[in-house]
Amino acid sequence: MQKQIKNPIHTQKGAKYTWLLPEENAEQINKLAAHFSLSYCVAQTLINRGFSTIDDIQKFLFTSKEVDVPDGALLKDAQKAVDRINQAIKKGEKILVFGDYDVDGITSSAMMMISLLPLNAKINFFLPHRVKDGYGLSTKVVRRAAQNGYKVIITVDNGITAFEPAQVAKELGIDLIITDHHKPHDHVPDAYALVNPNQLDCAYPFKDLAGVGVTFKVLTLLYDQIGKELPTKAYELMLLGTIADVVPSLGENRFWVRYGLSYVNKFRSNSLTVLAQNGKVATKALGSLDIGFSIAPQINALGRLDDPRQGVMFLIGSDFGQVNEVGKILLQLNETRKKIEREIFAEVVKQIEDKIVDIDKTKVVIIVGKGWPPGVIGLVASRIVSAYGKPTILLHATNKGIAKGSCRSIPAFNMFNALHECRDLLNQFGGHAQAAGLSLSLENVPILLQKLNKLADEQLTDFDLEQKIILDAEVVLPDVTHKLVNDLYNLEPFGHANDSPLFYLHDVSLVGEPKLLKELHLKCTVFSQGVVKPVIFFNRPELYQQFIDHADEQFSLAVRVTENHWNGKISIELLGIDVSFDKKA
Repeated sequence: MQKQIKNPIHTQKGAKYTWLLPEENAEQINKLAAHFSLSYCVAQTLINRGFSTIDDIQKFLFTSKEVDVPDGALLKDAQKAVDRINQAIKKGEKILVFGDYDVDGITSSAMMMISLLPLNAKINFFLPHRVKDGYGLSTKVVRRAAQNGYKVIITVDNGITAFEPAQVAKELGIDLIITDHHKPHDHVPDAYALVNPNQLDCAYPFKDLAGVGVTFKVLTLLYDQIGKELPTKAYELMLLGTIADVVPSLGENRFWVRYGLSYVNKFRSNSLTVLAQNGKVATKALGSLDIGFSIAPQINALGRLDDPRQGVMFLIGSDFGQVNEVGKILLQLNETRKKIEREIFAEVVKQIEDKIVDIDKTKVVIIVGKGWPPGVIGLVASRIVSAYGKPTILLHATNKGIAKGSCRSIPAFNMFNALHECRDLLNQFGGHAQAAGLSLSLENVPILLQKLNKLADEQLTDFDLEQKIILDAEVVLPDVTHKLVNDLYNLEPFGHANDSPLFYLHDVSLVGEPKLLKELHLKCTVFSQGVVKPVIFFNRPELYQQFIDHADEQFSLAVRVTENHWNGKISIELLGIDVSFDKKA
């Protein structure tokens, strides 16, 4: 797991972030670097992320199904769920899959469909519209399913808070199978079967599966028991949902993402081909960051702005012409989503700059807007956390006096637990430590802010609220080579809890004048130890004047090492994250 430093021994102040510098044990680093033929800074990265022995590193670098993938039968109620699905197929009973409107829910629903249809299941699916239907299984959907003769409802990526729908399903003679991965509340719904590794009494050792991962485990167990091979499309869907839901890229998730990337780079489906073309990554082998930043947002755009059911049909469609048409819609919706996101972000920032929200006097930010699409404000909340380093809740006000929205938090403040402490004020809430959703009466919003700030005052120190970056290792410019980039490939796939390594360079000098591109991005050239390298800082225009003011001084950089493909040539470049003009700590 990536190292989290509560009270670091060494810190350095950057232009935007406090840098948390890693410890360095040269003897240990040299030993492991030599054993695995790794660059010094890559070995240091592994050690500072908790992989400190040869055995630890061996298991991390070389994932295997035998070591990383536990038996799905260990999931509580998984066998019970499989038996009931089998029974429904044999008896010709109608099955309804109920999903969610994000990529995790869409891919989970698609996986159920492509896996159960070949078994002659009488199956259909329903994904709620974010605005019209709201989140999660409702009693309305259960009653409608009963009227239409469904005997089994399977939730995917939701259901852990479906208390009333579970009761109604029981009364109407429907067997409800819940598959979910969100953290349970104090009690769980009374369902026929409830498959969620985060139940306290669930023996499954890996707790960080996405919703699509839980779906995948149930279907794998089913197919193993009937002696058939799971449809290969399931591996692509597992890949997309796992990366999109930003679950830790470690353990079993790491294995399946690696497996999925290997598969899709050999056999690309119609839908993935279109998404890669839209995202301008069609000509290269796809990596986890391509999926996370170029592919998944297009699927998410449907659930954020339109009808997510089209996403399921798009993912499982076999007609390339139809898939391509939906792909055009996805591209357009995603561009619209970006525009709306920028507008809401600008609106929120203006409230902060105008002191309508005094960022200096609150530890938790809550802002209510009107006309904000509910599917976009979670993304904006993430940007506010990134910009100001404060736990943030953005809410949109409905005409019925209800505020619904999304929370994003910082590592030191568990938002799910905080909302649990405030549950008497909420109509509904659910999610994870750093990302959650909620609804409440508008009149309760000021009380919620007061209560959350009280919790934050009790839990957070000034250091917790500083915006921080954890630096993995020191690198020197002569080592920024193709060898380093090749070594970094061993650490992929990158994602949550396994970020692309962040290095620091000390005592570098500016060569020539910096350039400001499109009034947004800073590009400069740096020199150290006889080597010159270009550096680009995206969306950091404020650094331009700082570089001008310190042009004759040596400084430190926090950077990522990137490989740039252009006109048939490959160059190694540096992506700037921050700069420090302080002296080396």
